[in-house]
Amino acid sequence: MTRQRSRPLIGLTLDSEGPGQYSKMPWYAIRQNYMASVVVAGGLPVAISHEDDIADAYLEELDGVVVTGGAFDVDPALFGAKARHDTVTTKDQRTKFEWDVTEGALKRDMPVFGICGGKQLMNVVLGGTLIQHIPDAVSGCLEHEQKNPRTEPGHTVAVQKNSLLHHIVQTQELPVNSAHHQAADGIGEDVIVNAVAPDGVIEGIEHPDYRFCLGVQWHPEYHISDGDRRLFDAFLKACRA
Repeated sequence: MTRQRSRPLIGLTLDSEGPGQYSKMPWYAIRQNYMASVVVAGGLPVAISHEDDIADAYLEELDGVVVTGGAFDVDPALFGAKARHDTVTTKDQRTKFEWDVTEGALKRDMPVFGICGGKQLMNVVLGGTLIQHIPDAVSGCLEHEQKNPRTEPGHTVAVQKNSLLHHIVQTQELPVNSAHHQAADGIGEDVIVNAVAPDGVIEGIEHPDYRFCLGVQWHPEYHISDGDRRLFDAFLKACRA
């Protein structure tokens, strides 16, 4: 439900962990730079939890959704895979909630910004499939789980001309960080591939039939380039529309 606010209310999905480290009870987590990026772009970030059947209630209050990344994978059964790679780790409750909130937001034509794992989930929601483990599927692939800090680029991506992404970042090449072992494979109907790594791995998707439906495989919340900042600015602009 879009409202006129001085700062659009942006829901950010959370990671979840079992007991240990931070708490003896199960706990949620989100990096501060996700929240800070929304604030800098003019939004009011709120964390949205994974309890069953509350996605629609959140969407009635929000102006936009950021589906964040995490060290886990979408269940291959959700995109019709008959086998699961040994490296796949799932968080089923989180995925179910993120699926519901992504699908519900798109039905409302509410802006959705998918980041890393959020982009992978977006691709599956839109009818696509995933590479389950890049090193086993892409010959001569780059090191997509970079060893250098996430505050530094791991490689570049080529940005597709005439895409929404190109319109936003205003360049045909971006330096990006890289923290994933999966990526989009098959693409759903009318989905556009808007960025590709030098090894051919899909790094960004968008759907032109929605107000803002865009996912990137890297983590723009680290603001490695001016293009990363532009992405959050464009998302917030769409949330105000």
